[in-house]
Amino acid sequence: MSFKRVVKALVTNRAIPRLHRKEGVPSHEAPLPDGASNENPEGVGLLELIGEDLRTHDYDALAPGFWAVAVHRLGNARMDVHSKLLRAPLTVAYHAAFTGVNWLWGIDLSYTVKLGRRVRIWHHGGMVLGARAIGDDVHIRHNTTLGLANRHDKTMKPIIRARADIGAGAAVLGAVTVGEDCVIGANSVVMRDLPAGSTAFGVPARPVNLQANSASVLPGPRRSEKESSGDESVVRLKDRSGESNAGSR
Repeated sequence: MSFKRVVKALVTNRAIPRLHRKEGVPSHEAPLPDGASNENPEGVGLLELIGEDLRTHDYDALAPGFWAVAVHRLGNARMDVHSKLLRAPLTVAYHAAFTGVNWLWGIDLSYTVKLGRRVRIWHHGGMVLGARAIGDDVHIRHNTTLGLANRHDKTMKPIIRARADIGAGAAVLGAVTVGEDCVIGANSVVMRDLPAGSTAFGVPARPVNLQANSASVLPGPRRSEKESSGDESVVRLKDRSGESNAGSR
């Protein structure tokens, strides 16, 4: 394989067949990605993909989140070069760039994570994104942890479906699935599956209904019949005392 063909493969993402490519919806039953194949989204070239990531990050080429995603794309694209000898300098460059992003900005996003399109990483710092898969149009904020619930089973990693929005300081741990269009509140800890479209807060995180919060006045605690009748008795006594005082005058 010539060097020219290697460059073409990396740029177009189509020149070399993906012999070990496994498409489909990520599943907890499937083995973890071993990093032996290109897991970038199929049907789009590398430059086009990185350009889309730049647009997703508001054309800010200095955004740490953009660099973390771009390095992830490059780490996967190099796997289309099947010759280990030709791939070696690309591998060295990838590991150097990955370490730089991790040390400079605190974003740990390994190329073995199956990453969708238009993923936005807001801010930076304290981010360990060790999920099994992250879907399209997902937004992730600083101090987020996606990974293992315990160190004894390294296969139990979360799956984040499309359009999920993860708040700052959130943790999604274990073999859980965050459904499409979910919102996870800041500092929440998710250790169970979240159904699509749900909003979850708390430790541990639970789906909540925020419709009541749209009212200007929140309903107070429900009172018992005894408390209500007691209040009515007090009111009647006050009325009687007021009448007697008025009569004495």
